[in-house]
Amino acid sequence: MTMELVTGHAGEPHVTAAQDAALHAGVIGGDDYVLSTKDRFAINVVSANKVTIAGGDLVMQGYHASNDKPADLIITNGSQGQKRNDIICCRYTKVGDSIESANLVVVKGTPTTGTPVDPTLNTTPISQGATTYDMALYRVPLDGITIGEPEPMFNILQPMSSVWDSLTQRSTTWRVPYSSNSVLLTRIGDICFMGGNVKFNNSGQNNYTTAQEKIPEGYRPVSVNTPVAVFGGETTFICYGEANGTVTMLGNPNSAYAGCTGVWRTTDPMPA
Repeated sequence: MTMELVTGHAGEPHVTAAQDAALHAGVIGGDDYVLSTKDRFAINVVSANKVTIAGGDLVMQGYHASNDKPADLIITNGSQGQKRNDIICCRYTKVGDSIESANLVVVKGTPTTGTPVDPTLNTTPISQGATTYDMALYRVPLDGITIGEPEPMFNILQPMSSVWDSLTQRSTTWRVPYSSNSVLLTRIGDICFMGGNVKFNNSGQNNYTTAQEKIPEGYRPVSVNTPVAVFGGETTFICYGEANGTVTMLGNPNSAYAGCTGVWRTTDPMPA
């Protein structure tokens, strides 16, 4: 059976929006995403009945929609003594067999003196023949005539470069205090791992004593008092790291053979 070569020249226009959407959905996923471009649909409350949505790109079930300029949206005035949830969404609409569009709209909720609920959106998948589909962007709570802080309802899809960075691996060695041995220090993305075996040369109790050794740049923990090296065996010895590389020691290395383990997060630039 002959298939259609969608990305091939056929002598006449033949590529459909549905085929393009299927490709997008297959590569990035079939859910709804805001892309990490432009201003990612940032929202600004202008007044009691108006918000502005900044530019951005989104993909809903494979269909790409783009907003190049800020867009003003009107929020219907609230009522004293009542609460309401409105939803700002991107609405896909199909008219007839070939006319499709996407628009930013506000779906008004139902006022209540109790706990407000979100209005119903159109959620039947486009791939199942829906002619209207809503991708929720923000929940806008109203308390009386006051607009509350809009609540994002979308996921931001990170670019492939971020995925690559999260898988990038670097390794080095770190010499352990009170020892002539080193352990392996590995970084994958923003997670660091320390492990190995050492022989300690000294004994002595430490009570948060500062070590001469420091954690190298590129592997330093986010916060203070992060356990970077916990030693097992016949020791009670732990090394804690800080974001500036300083290492403090707690416990007694006990001149013993010991195994080392540690896992923590870093925000250092990735080492070369």
